[in-house]
Amino acid sequence: MCGICGFIGKVQNQDEILTNMMNVIIHRGPDSADKYITEEAALGFRRLSIIDLENGSQPIVNETGEMALVFNGEIYNFQDLRKELVEKGHTFKTHTDSEVLLHGYEEWGEKLLDRVRGMFAFLIWDNVKKEIFAARDFFGIKPFYYAVVDGVFVFGSEIKSILEYPGYKKELNETAMEHYLSFQYSVLNETFFKGIYKLDPGHFLRFEKGKVYKTQYFDPTLDPSLKMSDEELIKKLDKVIKESVDAHMIADVEVGGFLSSGVDSSLVVSEFSAEKTFTVGFISETSKYNEASYAKELAQHLGLEHYSKLISREEYWDAVPKVMYHLDEPSGDPAAIALYFVAQEAAKKVKVVTSGEGADELFGGYKIYLEPDSLKYYQILPRRLRKKIGAWAQNAPHVKGRNFLIRGSKTVEERFIGNANLFSYEERRRILKHPTGAETPQDLLKDCYAKVSKLNDASKMQYIDLKNWLPGDILQKADKMSMAHSLELRVPFLDREVFALARMLQPKAKQRKEKKKRVTKYIFRKVAELHLPQKTSEKEKLGFPVPIRVWLADDQGYEMMKKELESDIAKQFFHTEELVKLLDDHKSGRDDNSRKIWVVYAFLVWYRVFFTEKKTA
Repeated sequence: MCGICGFIGKVQNQDEILTNMMNVIIHRGPDSADKYITEEAALGFRRLSIIDLENGSQPIVNETGEMALVFNGEIYNFQDLRKELVEKGHTFKTHTDSEVLLHGYEEWGEKLLDRVRGMFAFLIWDNVKKEIFAARDFFGIKPFYYAVVDGVFVFGSEIKSILEYPGYKKELNETAMEHYLSFQYSVLNETFFKGIYKLDPGHFLRFEKGKVYKTQYFDPTLDPSLKMSDEELIKKLDKVIKESVDAHMIADVEVGGFLSSGVDSSLVVSEFSAEKTFTVGFISETSKYNEASYAKELAQHLGLEHYSKLISREEYWDAVPKVMYHLDEPSGDPAAIALYFVAQEAAKKVKVVTSGEGADELFGGYKIYLEPDSLKYYQILPRRLRKKIGAWAQNAPHVKGRNFLIRGSKTVEERFIGNANLFSYEERRRILKHPTGAETPQDLLKDCYAKVSKLNDASKMQYIDLKNWLPGDILQKADKMSMAHSLELRVPFLDREVFALARMLQPKAKQRKEKKKRVTKYIFRKVAELHLPQKTSEKEKLGFPVPIRVWLADDQGYEMMKKELESDIAKQFFHTEELVKLLDDHKSGRDDNSRKIWVVYAFLVWYRVFFTEKKTA
């Protein structure tokens, strides 16, 4: 695990510029640093030592000196690939997984990506052909950002490296901000900084004559065609998950695990060969916001060491600017701050942790995926009638079942944009002083929906989340919050072999009615039953519970937030009277506007950090 950055092109003061780019991501690799500089290329590397501690530094150069690699991530099948490459005549100087990518590219070119198993973002510079090849992993576990500045290709693991490049002029992308108000995360290919882009998951790029050419090599499409009995499925899934967890334990340092009270992280730690687990909760809040006791009980049941931290209200709010700095782009997910604290605790004991990200997206775990089944009888009514009922309900805010009537009046393509659906197109235009003309969320996602038009509604929703929510929210905060503390985070469910099975599960293997109750991740939970207490395997999805709703409704939270929503920065972008009305309605109990308020607040803090203040380390 590490941080990479650099630029390709003839630039003066290469060493000074590259040093500055590397310094701002020292948290990604505090153990060592190195550079590769030629007349046309400058590649920088910050190392967090995990494998081959003595000889694993980068950039790595091939035998002839013609190619150089910088790489962030882990390749879990590198030993098998290394053996195959040695048999083909390649000479290795290290025992790292990094060097396998370089020789693999020499041998197979872009087809290397069909062979690797792991998480990665890397760039290879061919000093003879003067070519760039860069790639990002299948699901977007590791980040890769880039910009073209005056014909120079500039890249980094984090946007803040690119901001250090002197030719780049920092400017807010207000279109990205407008979409963010709906989605809660940065959903566009272009980031919140104009001219800086992220390489999409499952894509590689080449840079030729000042232009970027991108190619998709992987798409997490679903093919629910597998016909097996429950018993066969449980056995097969149990085997592939165990193999993946085992692969994710490969390291020359100690590995620990994040542990909530939920089934996902619990299943991972029940299978791994490590000893330490980590959890956070909140001080003086109800059990709904504190999973520490559940996690401790499970850790004791499994014979694991457990470490937990209770976050105070003051600690939480004080950490928000640091979190926004490390995220690079604003996130309206309050769980990012909680994740920052659990990573901080883990980093005191270990260098690597496992986590349960991806299980909900792969196995259909979100409660919202049950919605199509709950709406099916209502949607027997003619659509025109449902539209009229939905329009009436829209204007009747206190009618019981209002949301059901509104959502039932729409198709899945109209109502579902992902796990977060905050400001509608109309609402965001109402609160913004200068709407950009950005398309509706539905128009933004229409190509995704077109690819899965033949799937059932729950599977369509799952694909939308795999393509957008997973890399944009879940994995964005997982990478940035762990690396803020120089901690490598591994996600065993987001493995190509696990996905190869998960993508073929039929709907009934994901959502099913059992004991008069609709359940999510049905087959996954049956696998968990083999290893965990029943109350853990059956536990409903909570996410990472954070008491934002409670805090914003009391006097202290209200006054603090009102000041933020009426600040000069807020007045620059928003009709602040509309924001305060949201806050007033929340405090009075008229509506739960906590997530809408938070998504605006997160942007305001982020903007202050990146555009009006000095760097926040």
